[in-house]
Amino acid sequence: MRRILLLSLFFGLLSAGFFVTRSDAQPNTVKEFVPGVWFREGDIEHQGHCNNIIIEMADYLVIVDANFPSGARAVLEDARKVSSKPVKLVFDTHHHGDHAYGNPVWTRMGAVTLAYQGVADEMKRYEPARFQGAIKERPDVADLKIDAPEPPKQTFTKSPHVIEDKTRRLEFYFFGWAHTRGDGFVYVPKDKVLCTGDAVVNGAYNYTADGNVGNWPSVIRAAQKLDVAHVLPGHGPAGGADVMARQAQFFVELKEAVESAVKSGKKLEDLVTMENGQPKRSSLKLSADVQRYVGDPFPAQVRDTWNEITQRKPAGDLPH
Repeated sequence: MRRILLLSLFFGLLSAGFFVTRSDAQPNTVKEFVPGVWFREGDIEHQGHCNNIIIEMADYLVIVDANFPSGARAVLEDARKVSSKPVKLVFDTHHHGDHAYGNPVWTRMGAVTLAYQGVADEMKRYEPARFQGAIKERPDVADLKIDAPEPPKQTFTKSPHVIEDKTRRLEFYFFGWAHTRGDGFVYVPKDKVLCTGDAVVNGAYNYTADGNVGNWPSVIRAAQKLDVAHVLPGHGPAGGADVMARQAQFFVELKEAVESAVKSGKKLEDLVTMENGQPKRSSLKLSADVQRYVGDPFPAQVRDTWNEITQRKPAGDLPH
């Protein structure tokens, strides 16, 4: 139950704008990175929306991430502005509400939702409790008039899963447990574009309670073996391959700093200040190179990493 409340709090903070606004934020804008591939930055500060990617195939469009229902409708509106082709496929990078609760919006208009099998498994693990919490907090979720999230209609277990036509080839990858047990990536090899979901974000948007902090850099390193020029993350602005490197460095530094504190005999309360049962501040210091990733969620990230190290289990396997 506490995990449900924590996740609701996290997304509630995003939706309510409690996270520091980035000077480079461009919510609700659509940019064509290469011909036929558009990046739409979601309004995370006010609406809790994730980023989306619109990929044009020969006869249809592919959307990366279903978003919340209100985000799905906004993406669909923008997709119609850039192409007259129908949306045929929507890929859920993972099971969290801001990436998957919009599934019914897409399937009701005839699209197919796709994900790595781990996404469907995570929904079975955590739902419908989280969805019930979202119904109480988000009118767009309540307006779906369903009691549980809609799982992806199609799943795959072999990585990569490939879709190809005369226009381009799409490769859907699973590299392991980072942000969630089902993290999926979409790679467009012709254009050297990688869509990362929340396994790679570009800013202080990491949610670690369902994650595997120790394995997270390994997942990113596997993705780095692809030939990538453009990284389109789940949250934060798009960028180059350096976005993956910075995200990996953040988690390496975070784990090393917490491990050092544990070995020196410090206790969790020496690193994290709790208020009303929630992590509010942290005294842990990381390098200037990764300060972009240090924000409001940082105390919870320190707590989750501490628990993972001291209890020798991934954060996502531990109660909160």
